[in-house]
Amino acid sequence: MSDIEKKHPPLSDNPEKDAKGASEIFTNSKPESDEDLEETRERILRQHREELEQRGELKEQQIPILPLTQFFGKGNKDFDVNAIATQPSVYDNPAAAAYFKPHPDYENLHRFDPSCRWTWKEELPLINKMDLKITVWACVAFFGLDLGRGNLSQANTDNFLPDLGMTTNDYNLGNTVYQMSFLCAELPSQMVSKKLGPDRWIPFIMCSWSIISGAQFFLTGRTSFLVTRALLGLLQGGFIPDVVLYLTYFFKGNELPFRLALFWCVRRVTDIIAPIIAFGVLRMRGVLGYEGWRWLFLIEGIFMLSIGIWSIFMMAPSPTQTKRPWRPKGWFDEREEKILVNRILRDDPSKCDMHNRQAITLRMLLRSLSDYELWPIYIFGLLWEIPAGPPDQYLTLTLRNLGFGTFDANLLSIPCQFLGAVSMCVMTYLSTIWDERALFGLFTQFWYLPSLVALAVLPDNAGPWAQYAVVTTLLSYPSPHAMHVAWGSCNSNSVRTRAVSAALYNMMVQLARVIYSNIYREDDAPKYRRGNRGFYIYTNRKRERAWNAMTEDERIHYLDTTKDKGSAKKDFRFAH
Repeated sequence: MSDIEKKHPPLSDNPEKDAKGASEIFTNSKPESDEDLEETRERILRQHREELEQRGELKEQQIPILPLTQFFGKGNKDFDVNAIATQPSVYDNPAAAAYFKPHPDYENLHRFDPSCRWTWKEELPLINKMDLKITVWACVAFFGLDLGRGNLSQANTDNFLPDLGMTTNDYNLGNTVYQMSFLCAELPSQMVSKKLGPDRWIPFIMCSWSIISGAQFFLTGRTSFLVTRALLGLLQGGFIPDVVLYLTYFFKGNELPFRLALFWCVRRVTDIIAPIIAFGVLRMRGVLGYEGWRWLFLIEGIFMLSIGIWSIFMMAPSPTQTKRPWRPKGWFDEREEKILVNRILRDDPSKCDMHNRQAITLRMLLRSLSDYELWPIYIFGLLWEIPAGPPDQYLTLTLRNLGFGTFDANLLSIPCQFLGAVSMCVMTYLSTIWDERALFGLFTQFWYLPSLVALAVLPDNAGPWAQYAVVTTLLSYPSPHAMHVAWGSCNSNSVRTRAVSAALYNMMVQLARVIYSNIYREDDAPKYRRGNRGFYIYTNRKRERAWNAMTEDERIHYLDTTKDKGSAKKDFRFAH
């Protein structure tokens, strides 16, 4: 037992009384099935939190929920690094703790110790080390993913479609094939990852998609384009939910959202770096007789493959499984492993109910799918990105159609990516501090509205810079993506549901991308006004059906008695 553990007793001021009270509350509700056990655990957690709040003993995180937290702690004069960092937990109550015993095969069982106590001086450096080992890896790996799924946008600025004899509709079909393949691969990939372990599965799919992406150098036309789109979607589909589950093995619930924000910030950073790479590589058009976009696919494929190979040696299965032949001492000593394991379980006891290489059975999968309380989050995933999706997907093509050159179009796509990354991090941080998610997600929709209206009504003679300003404002939106994924993880309350929820949420996001990939059509180019006015078209058609279903007398009665005003009247049609 460490000096800290000797000096500091259990956090409760009367553990014997708490144990007796918990025993009286829960003795008569001992579970007879897994479902009963989960219900009992939920009741215990609610009761535990209520008791702590009543006694004024509920400890919240006392430092900013940000990477490199040690530096924030040092900069705060009121912050005592020698204070106990151990948070209150059901494990402080023996009777309640009996319901949260780790699974016998739990990989970190040998470091589980409910009596363990530690200070912020011990915990903060460990959080920093995990950020350097885990968060940085996740961000670099996501860069490899997004480089491969976004380079088609840069290729478009180098006459990719004309060179292959394809049209915008072929491009839409390719995006649809990719998104559908990506969507279909999400859940199966997550199931394989849960069985084999993310540290094995993720590097494999990364190396595989890198080879396919580089092979696009040899595209010959529509068929080969669609085949590679399908293969890339199948291989890349499971990456994001796999990484999200992997991060939950190392970080607490209130630490996860901002890490995920950084993770998705990489998408924006990639959209800044990729055009700069393309700026140089696309100038290779004519080298050995090949187009510049072919060299772009090949060079970026090689770069992604190097990230996949690096990931093989970088990833570790869990905080207590970091030793490898190439890393004989591991990342942490015994004391550090004990702190890392117990800080995670005290925050969320459900994280020890499965082994990290334990497969999710069909029964577990069906139970997770039936957790209807999480469905609203999945619906948010379906809806939130649709308004900004088409302008984002067609940004470089739109800039080309506005008269900007190949290289200017790539460089002009950078400002909105930078502003979007900053706004997402700010909003995610505020949502964590204020413990609010739904309202922040709604704020994103209000951000979209003015720019979408402007795109729909902007005069045809508006200059290219005016249109560019509107699109840039729209695409600088604060994405709620990281916030929503962490929300689903926080509400899962079991490893099985946490694994499934990450995949289901991302499937809804991909389904939204299938929808918006077909909003802009060839006959609507180059300004895609019909696509940008989709809301008005939908509303007009809906009203037309309702109006045509009415008799003449019913129409007269409606006009005489309706309380609808202005544009809300059923006989009014929006211009578009």
